[in-house]
Amino acid sequence: MSDHPLAALYRAYIECLNRQDWANLGQFVHDDVVHNGRRLGLGGYREMLERDYQEIPDLQFSVRLLTCEESLVASRLDFHCTPKGRFLDVPVNGRKVAFSENVFYAFGDGKIAEVWSVVDKAAIEAQLASRA
Repeated sequence: MSDHPLAALYRAYIECLNRQDWANLGQFVHDDVVHNGRRLGLGGYREMLERDYQEIPDLQFSVRLLTCEESLVASRLDFHCTPKGRFLDVPVNGRKVAFSENVFYAFGDGKIAEVWSVVDKAAIEAQLASRA
């Protein structure tokens, strides 16, 4: 559904993340955003993302699948990155890993109001175990 208006908005949001353009994050994320059931607000959401980039300096969001329906977006994001230390309580410690995240977004007032995210931790653990 690439012609859905939310698809273009979502891709612009992903570009904002990849540029680490925190000053413009509020164009895409609601002031009262909720992430996995926790009300973070825009400031807390930004802090979460900034921490992700501190822990994973080469972090880049790559949209593999995207579908939109009314005010909902579902996306599968792919990552190929090198977390510095522990990631999802797994000792990655500077090794390159590839994994995906399944994430759903509810939009309100034209901005991301709620996010539900699940990272494929098992894929990371399997990669690290095969290199041991």
